[in-house]
Amino acid sequence: MFDQGATPEAEDLAACVADLETALGDPPATPPDPAPPLQPLLHDLVSAVLAPTSALSGADGQIRATGAQGFFHADSRALSQVRLLIDGREPEPIAHSLTGPGGARFVSLARWLGDPGPDPTVRVDRVREVTAGGMAETLDIVSSAATGVTATVTLELACDLAPIEVVKSGRRGDPVPAVDGGPGTLTWASQGITVTVTGDHAHAEDTAGDGARLRWEIALAPRGRVTLRWEAAVDDPGAVVTTPAGPVEWGRPRVTAADHRIVRLLDRSLDDLRSLRLAEAGAPGDTFLGAGVPWFLTLFGRDSLWAARMLLPLGTGLASGTLRVLARHQGVRADPESGEAPGKIMHELRRHEFTVEGNGLHLPATYYGTIDATPLWVSLLHDAWRWGMPEGEVAALLPAMEAALGWLGGDADADRDGFLEYIDTSGHGLANQGWKDSGDSVRFRDGRRAEAPIALAEVQGYAYEAARHAAALLAAFGRPGADRWNEYADAMAERFRARFWVDGPYGRHPALALDRDKRPVDSLTSNIGHLLGTGLLSDEESATVAGLLASPAMAGGFGLRTMSSRDGGFSPLSYHCGSIWAHDTAIVVAGLARAGFGAEAARLAEGLLAAGEEFGYRLPELFAGDDREAVLRPVPYPAACRPQAWSAAAAVTIVHAALGVYPDVPSGVVALRPMAGAPLGALSVDGLRIAGAEVAVSVDRDGAVTTSGLPSGLTAVKGSGPDGS
Repeated sequence: MFDQGATPEAEDLAACVADLETALGDPPATPPDPAPPLQPLLHDLVSAVLAPTSALSGADGQIRATGAQGFFHADSRALSQVRLLIDGREPEPIAHSLTGPGGARFVSLARWLGDPGPDPTVRVDRVREVTAGGMAETLDIVSSAATGVTATVTLELACDLAPIEVVKSGRRGDPVPAVDGGPGTLTWASQGITVTVTGDHAHAEDTAGDGARLRWEIALAPRGRVTLRWEAAVDDPGAVVTTPAGPVEWGRPRVTAADHRIVRLLDRSLDDLRSLRLAEAGAPGDTFLGAGVPWFLTLFGRDSLWAARMLLPLGTGLASGTLRVLARHQGVRADPESGEAPGKIMHELRRHEFTVEGNGLHLPATYYGTIDATPLWVSLLHDAWRWGMPEGEVAALLPAMEAALGWLGGDADADRDGFLEYIDTSGHGLANQGWKDSGDSVRFRDGRRAEAPIALAEVQGYAYEAARHAAALLAAFGRPGADRWNEYADAMAERFRARFWVDGPYGRHPALALDRDKRPVDSLTSNIGHLLGTGLLSDEESATVAGLLASPAMAGGFGLRTMSSRDGGFSPLSYHCGSIWAHDTAIVVAGLARAGFGAEAARLAEGLLAAGEEFGYRLPELFAGDDREAVLRPVPYPAACRPQAWSAAAAVTIVHAALGVYPDVPSGVVALRPMAGAPLGALSVDGLRIAGAEVAVSVDRDGAVTTSGLPSGLTAVKGSGPDGS
């Protein structure tokens, strides 16, 4: 050992270091917090669905351990990775297509195999079929090479059983280890859920903490073919939703149209609607539509009601099931945590509490935070009755309707000012409880956010319409109260006219809402389009609203913008303040057509048809509200769900609005009022369902309408009043 005393050179060096540290400042005591995870993007994923099961992959068919990709069942991710490799390499994708409910095909190449030269000689067709509770794939590997080919085919698998809200938060679940389940079989089990994967003639391998795999050794003869098959199954006894027990509740009409986009959009949409059918686990006989993939594949009051209402031209069976399942969950007590109140229709059903990290949202498994589902329930019952829902089924639901009216005339109007308003008193529920339920959706024209309690314009229209509809049902079935609810509607119209109409740069129009101080929220939005056809507006007021909705500021994109491009809160990629929603546009198209504004309705419908063509005829939940002349094709909203029930149902609404068929089966009348001049071109539909009978309706290129197949006792009446009656 020797003495390490400080030398003059060392002292000088230490002094320099000290000076440098002083100049640079002290190093941080702890590293900066990592950026919070973001909600995964969805717009470029391919969804194959047969509810309550779905598979979300890249366009190449690969399910990678990233983002929202996965094989899901009933709000849990059953497999977080399903990656196909050939000789340790990913095949190169060249095409994919949807092949019907639950089906998809992915075409790729293994160019490193087979003959040399520019033409590929080994092709892989990956055919995926999602079933209720399972997924199967056929791997068809075909060689056109002149010599034999050998390869190792591997399917890399992983499981995290992450709840859907964890995936939505941008997080991942903890890996679940695989267990050897026998020849060619792997299993994963956790949280009461078991996932089993089996590969025909495959070697199953658990890779000790690094996932698991199925492996095949293949040999292709010259110009030969090998077909491999594997499948996954999920056992989930805790799921609250299941596959309906019976056949599809609606018909599939035969359609011819001058505009081919109508036929293609309807075909794709009907496949998607079929794939979204759900039932409660304890009541598989009552079908409703799951709201959308991946986040909302469960019962949503508003979404399921609107979708069922939009599908009434194809039958009343879906409406019956939706009404019954929501009636079973109708509120019976006051609970500020869940938003439940006597008579109120629920918003959302989950298997457990739904918590999205990072935004403070914490919802109970059965949540009632919706201001509009209850009046929409009443109107669906009425409309289904008019389309021919059996009277016995209608009568059985009248007590639930009367309970809903009790909420409408009571707790819905907490301050007793005559308007329906909402406020989240729990502090962790939805801040906004209309269909535009994002936290920033209710804004003044200058962009300021409105403070709750909030009374939305369209909700007052729903309440007016529900009151009229309830009065008709009560009178028809000999129950008391019809006069009271007609008086309620009359008073609502007067109050609305006095308080909601504002003057601004667009002229006079209904405000979006009233805020907590009863000030009109003066932005111009699509919400006011939902008032058309409800009866709340006069003919003159309807004309004013129709003109505003058809203006370039609202209709300059591929459909109807949620907010005028001239408003301070407008952004084309905002969730509710400038984007375009297919169902919103379709509802307004229906209202415009019913009120006699065919040209305006056709303009918006054409925007959806153009968007549908660009999105492969599977309309997303929403897309950007950019101007058509600027972007030429619709810009995706990157987190939009596809398929979405009410977006798919929009195709049925476009067809129905063009035909203008408005039945009143109890009165023995079917009103025929197509869009004047057939602005969407000639259209013929065989297979509409009125009172259970298949009916054919055609509109020629001049707008003349003909019909056949009406059941006895029904008379067609052409050129009826603006409301279609």
